[in-house]
Amino acid sequence: MLRQIALLAAASFALSACQDQASGGQSGTRSEIRIVGSSTVFPFAKAVAEQYSINGANPSPILESTGTGSGLSLFCSGVGANTPDIVNASRRIKRSELELCQTNGVTDVVEVQIGIDGIAIAQSKNGPSFSLTPAQIYKAIAARPFGIENSTESWSEIDPSLPDLPINVYGPPSTSGTRDALTELIMEVGCITDPATRALKDSDEEEFKSICHEIRADGAYIDAGENDNLIVQKLTANPNSVGIFGYSFLEANLDNVRGIAISGVEPGYEAIASGDYPGARPLYVYAKKQHVGVIPGLQDYLLAFVNAGTRDGYLAKAGLIVSPDNVRENMTEVVRNMTPLAIGELK
Repeated sequence: MLRQIALLAAASFALSACQDQASGGQSGTRSEIRIVGSSTVFPFAKAVAEQYSINGANPSPILESTGTGSGLSLFCSGVGANTPDIVNASRRIKRSELELCQTNGVTDVVEVQIGIDGIAIAQSKNGPSFSLTPAQIYKAIAARPFGIENSTESWSEIDPSLPDLPINVYGPPSTSGTRDALTELIMEVGCITDPATRALKDSDEEEFKSICHEIRADGAYIDAGENDNLIVQKLTANPNSVGIFGYSFLEANLDNVRGIAISGVEPGYEAIASGDYPGARPLYVYAKKQHVGVIPGLQDYLLAFVNAGTRDGYLAKAGLIVSPDNVRENMTEVVRNMTPLAIGELK
């Protein structure tokens, strides 16, 4: 109880500081919404920000593409004008991250699923066409496939049916939610095709994650940073390479790149929306309830985000796979009530 009182007091003090810093000690607050986080969600957040502030209706939100992990770290650092109001995330917040938020006085975090995305494996249209399975992708980019140091140099070494080309994969960094989703949705699926490795999940989870999730660092996998457009450029410059990024970037660059089918399923709108595509994942934004009423328009921006996520909305035209109607309706109620996420819902 004493700890809760202390946290509430700290939050109250920080919010007062938020008002003072933003207004020079006068009444009022910082007027712009500040947003950090996922490079995958960034284009959608930017589109909503542009509509939200069109014709000067509201101050234009300040957006920064930091990656999901780094964004959540900034978001959870505390409350006040020097901290973000919203973090975009291409994966769900972890229990440890929400605990960090609460430790730093961010006691009420609101979770909003804004749509669905797919992790696209892509190549240049000028490159040789082939398809892959989760096991083949895992064997190509894992540091220790099935516990053995990865020395594979070409795709044909993994499977004779694949091109005799060097493994040259451009992908997201360790701070990216796309990287987390890649390891969980694709690499782990390929990893557990080996029964002995699959058994490690129960007997030695740390070793299981090391074998199934760690990506090789010998140059075959190139960390391309948080700029997914850079990966598209690399694929165009090197037609024999492969890139990994969010589906929206694939759809926006279909003149130059094409998706690689995973287990026979092409990365496309309907396949991702239905869950048939192996790399489908929800996208989120998280907001500080404590900043509502202090940072003008924060709740309105969130509602605008949810309302734009319809099949005929402008976010769908920008490449967002919209959430099912029942999910979007639930998110509308969450934003209207600013219902905090319960830590018990997370793992």
